Amino acid sequence: MKKNILHTELCDMFGLKYPIVAAGMGFVSGPALAAAVSNAGGLGVLGAASLTPEELRESIKRTKDLTDKPFGVDVPMPPQLEEEDFNATEETIRAQLPPEAVAFANKFGEELGLPHVQGKAGLQAFSIEFTRECFQISLEEHIPVFVSAVGNPSWAVPEAHAKGMKIMAAIGLVRQARRLAEAGVDVIIAQGTEAGGHTGRIGTMALVPQVIDAIRPIPVLAAGGIADGRGLAAALAMGAIGAWVGTAFVTTEESCIETIEYGYMSQWEVDLWKRKILNATEDDTIISKVLTGKTLRMLKNKFQETWEKRGGPILRTPRQNVLISDLLEGIREAKLEDYTLPVGGQISGMIKKIKPAAEVVNEIAEEAIHILEKLGTGKR
Repeated sequence: MKKNILHTELCDMFGLKYPIVAAGMGFVSGPALAAAVSNAGGLGVLGAASLTPEELRESIKRTKDLTDKPFGVDVPMPPQLEEEDFNATEETIRAQLPPEAVAFANKFGEELGLPHVQGKAGLQAFSIEFTRECFQISLEEHIPVFVSAVGNPSWAVPEAHAKGMKIMAAIGLVRQARRLAEAGVDVIIAQGTEAGGHTGRIGTMALVPQVIDAIRPIPVLAAGGIADGRGLAAALAMGAIGAWVGTAFVTTEESCIETIEYGYMSQWEVDLWKRKILNATEDDTIISKVLTGKTLRMLKNKFQETWEKRGGPILRTPRQNVLISDLLEGIREAKLEDYTLPVGGQISGMIKKIKPAAEVVNEIAEEAIHILEKLGTGKR
């Protein structure tokens, strides 16, 4: 039987056919997407950032109904805020927003002619209580891997290991990788600045090998700017055990389905998001703090451009999320396409078609196999 050239330590950890992990993106990665990726031979990951604990448990059960393959749960860790913020609600944060920031946001909305509506910032993930509850739910449901794409999950390592669960965490700097590896995190996701969403400033090709060298033998996934087999082959060539893929799965048929169902996004907004990625070039993204207060890569848009040009306030996470949540809801209702804030990586310029998630997995795997086999024979 022919050996699978893509078989890595990641495949052994979770019984995968391919070392491809779909990022657990909040608003994007629900049961349909996670199950489709796992069924295709990769590792699907539920994005729990915007879900309530009840919605997470329901999403896990729905995913299990769709696949008997392993999948993970991704919950961002709360930032190091002042003590009173650790379990704050949207209502308490809203009441504490600086008056001058609220006044700026109100004027911004009035100038755009937005309706006066209240949005949902989806702040469950900024509560320590919520994060710990999601972790316990994941343990109870026997999820094999708990992921933190943002923050430090080291507190969860002892109990996870006692129950046979693995922990993954994303980083953007070598020193962060060392700290998490020393804390017992099982797999480090080295994410380059090319990635969509919250991201750092070091490129993937520079970051991944430095992280691998710094924490060997702890395994590393490569992330940022990977959307096809060339990216996966490069990740493996650098010494990574696989690839963490985000933006390529945003434009799949299964993405965002449950987000619409739960009312966190509208169908119009999801369709627009996908269309903007499909129409993007390699130069159509920008890093800004306007959406969450943390550096985040998104597609260029008039909201970010106008807000920053006018010196709009940038508050600490999660205050920024709450500050602009009403504006974003107004933009949805008014359907101001140019003022939405669609998240996407620099690889967006490569993505030109909406596909089933399984097709994305298979195409990445087949192209990587072809490349690696050609390199093994010395052919170019």
